[in-house]
Amino acid sequence: MACAEEERCSYEVCKETAEWLRARTARRPRTAIICGSGLGGLADALEDKTAFAYEDIPHFPRSTVAGHAGRLLFGVLKGQPCVCMQGRFHGYEGHAASTVTFPIRVFFLLGVENLIVTNAAGGLNPQFQVGDIMFIRDHISLFGVAGHNPLRGPNDERFGARFPCMSDAYDQELLGLARESAQELGFQSFTREGVYCLLPGPCYETIAECRLLQALGADAVGMSTVPEVMVARHCGLRVLGLSLITNKVVLSYNSQEKANHEEVLRISVVRAEELQRLVTHLLGKLQEHTASP
Repeated sequence: MACAEEERCSYEVCKETAEWLRARTARRPRTAIICGSGLGGLADALEDKTAFAYEDIPHFPRSTVAGHAGRLLFGVLKGQPCVCMQGRFHGYEGHAASTVTFPIRVFFLLGVENLIVTNAAGGLNPQFQVGDIMFIRDHISLFGVAGHNPLRGPNDERFGARFPCMSDAYDQELLGLARESAQELGFQSFTREGVYCLLPGPCYETIAECRLLQALGADAVGMSTVPEVMVARHCGLRVLGLSLITNKVVLSYNSQEKANHEEVLRISVVRAEELQRLVTHLLGKLQEHTASP
């Protein structure tokens, strides 16, 4: 017998949510955007918006974190029909992995083909500066290594195959469009590429943990994104990941620096306009590629 959590996130439940949304908006999004902490302004850039509060959407989880507005918006950005989450869900809020990733399966059933995930992250790479935007090239899931995987449990083939490949988790074409967009906008001085590492939170990392993550090859660390990417790839969506470096991790016991959420939100606001311009420009290029014969 399936557990209550599996039943709550079943194909039938996801389909019911998708049909509820489809009945209330004429938009048929091809791209979904998930806004990380303090980055909800991306959703405000949508044209001809239709907005739904999470609490009004059947079966949708609730976001409880500051900097996450808790709204789902449908609209158009640079000609590309989009759905945008102003606020995501995290395991540290008490959600199961299947709940955290519930919206991704709903997007799949709505016909979404591309997923853009953004997050606020701590910089592990000593070359990174606060305010840099990192294009995610790959990820390390210490959460997953410990057995907490959103795909754990019975597999429903209507979503995807039992053993999805993750060596191509981040789409090379979308990454190429992101690079081109950064160059055309003159953003090369603060755009980077690297490996994102997931830790479950809500505590920020210890100094010893940060040193370990550096040794593993991680360039940035955060508390989200990877479960969403795993489920997106399971469903066959193409993924682009963007991390805004909002703080540099503490690596010295003599340092007086301390990571805190208020600083994360402050830096997010400072760099939000450039991130918004980057994603908007990228979507314009994606629309051109889509329209090409």
